[in-house]
Amino acid sequence: MTSSGEQVSLTILYTSDVHGNVLPLRYADNQPMDLGLAKIATLIQDFRHRSENVLLIDNGDVIQGTPLTYHHARITPDLPNPIVQVMNELTYDAAVFGNHEFNYGSQILQRVVHESKFPWLSANIVKTGTDIPYFGTPYLVRALKSGVRVAVLGLTTQYIPNWENPAHIEEMDFLDAVDTCQRWVAKIRRESGPDVMVVAYHGGFERDLDTGQLTERYTGENQGYRLCSEVKGIDVLLTGHQHRALSGTVCGVTVIQPGCNAAWLGKVDVLLERTGKKWNIVSTSAELVDVAGTAPDPKVVEVIRPYEEQTQVWLDQPIGRILGDMTVKDPMALRLRDNPLIEFVNKVQMETAGVSISNAALFDNQCPGFPEDVTVRDVVANYIYPNTLRILRVKGQDIKDALERSAAYFAPYDGSDIQVNPAFTAPKPQHYNYDMWEGIEYKINISRPLGARVVELLYEGQPLDMEADYDVVMNNYRAAGGGDYEMYKGKPVVQDIPTEVPELIVSYIMERKIIPATVNHNWEVIHDEKSFT
Repeated sequence: MTSSGEQVSLTILYTSDVHGNVLPLRYADNQPMDLGLAKIATLIQDFRHRSENVLLIDNGDVIQGTPLTYHHARITPDLPNPIVQVMNELTYDAAVFGNHEFNYGSQILQRVVHESKFPWLSANIVKTGTDIPYFGTPYLVRALKSGVRVAVLGLTTQYIPNWENPAHIEEMDFLDAVDTCQRWVAKIRRESGPDVMVVAYHGGFERDLDTGQLTERYTGENQGYRLCSEVKGIDVLLTGHQHRALSGTVCGVTVIQPGCNAAWLGKVDVLLERTGKKWNIVSTSAELVDVAGTAPDPKVVEVIRPYEEQTQVWLDQPIGRILGDMTVKDPMALRLRDNPLIEFVNKVQMETAGVSISNAALFDNQCPGFPEDVTVRDVVANYIYPNTLRILRVKGQDIKDALERSAAYFAPYDGSDIQVNPAFTAPKPQHYNYDMWEGIEYKINISRPLGARVVELLYEGQPLDMEADYDVVMNNYRAAGGGDYEMYKGKPVVQDIPTEVPELIVSYIMERKIIPATVNHNWEVIHDEKSFT
């Protein structure tokens, strides 16, 4: 029997936005990296040896994001999911659905849920037209050996329908996370009486944690600050989605977010003291534990080994040759003028869709471009998302508005070094939200104010008609308005092309074998009417 005044410590360990990273390597070149669940596993085992009261939670975006997960989903889907096998080995207590859990379709996701030896949580993903959780398990309550009761409520960013293929989320509604949290926390507190109330939310913060000032246009994608300030009864808020590394306190709630790719393990310590029959929280503290210098867990390495071996063989299959230069030497320079790599991606999109206008992005500054001899590894190293294509019918004005949105990627030019607008780097890098176009001719002057930077815009040599209709192919994320491209929302969909773009690129190269690196110089970024040369 526990005596009054006795103290108990609870440790909550959690991962978020792992994106399929298990082994500590970069698939583009197999170079070692300080990341991955294999390293996280070593930290988890260490903390479990220190305390008997440990909960392990994943906060979403775990089953998608690397060639390993892509190979499984598209080449060997009948095998058990490799990420779930690792999570089962680590005996996770629960996981929360992130937006990227839906990327591979409902059949893959249902198998993931079935194979998991732990529950998947989300209270605000419900059956269409109801408030019944679609996956059946909105929360869990665990009683520790000490008698302390811990509740964990799962929530998912409600913005998923703005990005995801509609076929992947059929018969689902995504309710407001704040409203849902208020209902469920009150219900859990009333019916289960937990001593610690944890909310695991696959979403981030829309406001500065210290000042409360809005840091992004409010869409409902990230509602972490509102959860802390408006929902009574939350002790700990686990967040994600934004790929930020942060910890602290907001409105009396302990908050944490562990970056991405399993480079950090999130850790929250809760100290409780018993008074009579009640446990009271004495203190909470949050910490990000860096995996740098940690050895990978050999058991996890062994679990993933057969999947990894198949993936590596697949990645190194030669598929064609590039005549010319499609490498990325300077990401900023690539974004200042037409270039062979993005022109090629746009060409694949236009030929696939049968339209004459396309846009595409360099997703990340680590994208290396294509070497002379191209393998599958090179394709997935550059096109890192499982996007599909969509053809939208838009007005000329929509195209101009979209170009102005992309032009905002550049900070006002002062005559020295070109800088990225902080809105595209914080709270997380958003290089993928700068699009480059084929099929139109345009110039962007970054010496001019935001919203007035497009100084030339032509189609087939004539000024683009602002009232005319144009069919444009783009990825499904952008077509849904992702990245604050509001002008695309509600526009007629001419065609959905369900094949993922990396697969389209691989097929295109394999069919042609030899790919010329071409540049037609249809666009450039200038300053004060001068080129950056």
